[in-house]
Amino acid sequence: MRFLVPIRWRLLSAGLNLSIKKIFEHRLVVQPNIAILAGGISSRMKKITPAVAQLDPALRRDAAEKPKAMIGVGENFRPFLDYLLGNIAAAGYRNVVIVIGDKDDSIRAYYEEGDGAKQFQGLNISYAVQPIPAGRQKPLGTADALWHALKSMPLWRGQSFTVCNSDNLYSVAALGLMLADRHANAMIDYDRAALQFAPERISQFAVIKKDAEGFLMDIIEKPSPEEMARMADSTGRVGVSMNIFRLAYDRILPCLKTVPLHPVRREKELPAAVKMLVDQNPRAVFTIPRSEHVPDLTTQADILPVREYLQERFQNIQPISDRPNDLTVNRKT
Repeated sequence: MRFLVPIRWRLLSAGLNLSIKKIFEHRLVVQPNIAILAGGISSRMKKITPAVAQLDPALRRDAAEKPKAMIGVGENFRPFLDYLLGNIAAAGYRNVVIVIGDKDDSIRAYYEEGDGAKQFQGLNISYAVQPIPAGRQKPLGTADALWHALKSMPLWRGQSFTVCNSDNLYSVAALGLMLADRHANAMIDYDRAALQFAPERISQFAVIKKDAEGFLMDIIEKPSPEEMARMADSTGRVGVSMNIFRLAYDRILPCLKTVPLHPVRREKELPAAVKMLVDQNPRAVFTIPRSEHVPDLTTQADILPVREYLQERFQNIQPISDRPNDLTVNRKT
């Protein structure tokens, strides 16, 4: 069965009422391209935690064996990625490249041959493989993942595209804002207070420093309390990054290639590449404020909360006709 995409979908969240019509108007000047980063080895998800005792055996097996995006947290054990792709389709995207690992082909198999094969015919889905370099136990990081994605999509040269994680469920509204924004480079500036995570977890999120006109100046990883206080605006709001960006292919590609390895994790990280872009081109990245929760599927402790979120927000998925553009999610009101 397919996800339904109501053509008059309304984006209702956190006071924002943004219609698909508005997004389509802006699509005259942007391209409906998106890259999804799903090439990691899910090392944190595979760690056994006390939460595993509460999980269905099928979910425990998924957590141990599959990429996070393919864990069956949805209705009838639908994979998490189905819901993200549903929102992506509803926001107006059409061209999708999914970065997958070279040790696991479950994503490609599901969307080309398995239960997901006919769900998203309105999306042009392709795949880029992120290899694990010789001598390493895991891939080279999110900047490297995006580099492989862009090298696989030469037709995107001269265009902007959105990039996001595969283990966060970004709303249709947030995805639509990325598509509608007229800046070549942009990112969602999430209100830290709206995220429904434990304080100790939120304290690890990268905070955003921006100028008075909303252009990115810095992304500060694991900020100290003093840095957090300095980042707050006049109302006390602190913006954080959840790794969703709109980027110009030709401007970010050199940064992805040359960004140095993180000194501790020894990975090339996308936020560092974006920061490099800003250092080289001040006011290159515009920040778009947004206040809402973003479900995150990082560890086994996240599985049940994400499952409950989907049960609350998404209705039963109904079969539809074979029209290829009628595809996404029915939501509960």
